Amino acid sequence: MKVAVLDVGKTNVKAVIVDAEGRREIAARTRPNRVLTSEPYPHFDVDGIFAFFLQSLKELHAEHGFDAISITAHGASGALLGDGGLALPVIDYEFRYPAEIDAAYDAIRPDFSETFSPRLPGGLNLGAQLHYQKTAFSEAFSRVRTIVTYPQYWGWRLTGVAATDVTSLGCHTDLWRPKEGRFSSLVDRLDIAGRLAPVGRPSDLLGHVTGEIGARIGLARPVPVYCGIHDSNASLLPHLGQHEAPFAVVSTGTWVVIFAVGGDLDHLDPTRDTLANVDALGRAVPSARFMGGREFEILTKGRGEATPEATLHVVERRILMTPSVVPGCGPFPDAVHRLVNASGNLDEDEIYVAASLYTALMTQACLDLTRAAGPIIVEGPFARNALYAEALGSATGRQVIAVSSSTGTSVGAALLALISPNRGSHREGQRTSSTRLPSDFQLYRAEWNAHLKMS
Repeated sequence: MKVAVLDVGKTNVKAVIVDAEGRREIAARTRPNRVLTSEPYPHFDVDGIFAFFLQSLKELHAEHGFDAISITAHGASGALLGDGGLALPVIDYEFRYPAEIDAAYDAIRPDFSETFSPRLPGGLNLGAQLHYQKTAFSEAFSRVRTIVTYPQYWGWRLTGVAATDVTSLGCHTDLWRPKEGRFSSLVDRLDIAGRLAPVGRPSDLLGHVTGEIGARIGLARPVPVYCGIHDSNASLLPHLGQHEAPFAVVSTGTWVVIFAVGGDLDHLDPTRDTLANVDALGRAVPSARFMGGREFEILTKGRGEATPEATLHVVERRILMTPSVVPGCGPFPDAVHRLVNASGNLDEDEIYVAASLYTALMTQACLDLTRAAGPIIVEGPFARNALYAEALGSATGRQVIAVSSSTGTSVGAALLALISPNRGSHREGQRTSSTRLPSDFQLYRAEWNAHLKMS
């Protein structure tokens, strides 16, 4: 079965054709995800994205064909629908609100013990976005008829059917009780219960592509569209039928998100960006995160490689990057980033090595916070960083499996079109082996941890 996946990441937007049974990508189109800075606040270029999707679907259908459409999108976003379209633009979750609005939100948001959702900066809590939009744009908000989560916004544009899904509601929105599988008390405090679209599972059939959209794509028959899924949970889905708990999945992209399947919900620390996500089957999963992809790009600017010479130099001289490159989130939100033991300027390869080791040690910290155990599956861009994977395995003392698929989110979203993931059909990827790291990496790791304690 060929599935067209619309994959809306924070950094890039993709349209991908996936062979769902074989769990492999056949073709893809990609474009940057632009943030528009015009009034009333920074917002996503949803019309530009949708035009890209329609053109890509037209081309991909002509070249390969597809039997269904599935959707995955980043979290911390929702769309406010009025009569015939958006009542307000889809806000960029990195936008920061006035202090008085933040304070008013803090007074009404539920406790962590109810939602397992930590207080995050800007609009990383979807509830904070809705509160800001309702407070600052009350007239426009009064015209909102329906609120949908972000994957379902794209489904609505294709089918005209509005929905929300459990994975998007369960990703640090403040709107959901993960243990109980129902809305939190914040929904009533914001007075939006009547406007939230019906809640579905990601694999539910949302509807079919409308005739108008189908004609623009060149479809000869109605094509089903599935409800859609939060991107990190799409990365988790293929592994739920492959491994017995406990195990961990490290989903990498702009964010590095750790899912500790079989981990401990009761010891999560809301001050260190740990939380409960909700998987595609509606179950709460202890999780932790940091903005690892964004940090890696800031540090390396997309340049460098892990040469043996650079790796040896960085490890032997204990050249460290300390948290947090992007402040305010992750396991060390208040730590001030420093470069330690670097005499003179580092070259591109040395920066790449130090950034890879930094990201691996941050990932280990997140795994520890969730009480993760068992093998560690790394998927997404960092699965192609052999030094990162090896350092993570050395730091944790556990098996690390780097999944070879170029984007686990697309494959996971495609599986929604199947009844269930087929156990045993997935090629797991490559287990790491110790061939790159110098023998004294553990001393490097110990010094990194010592600098954290001095921060």
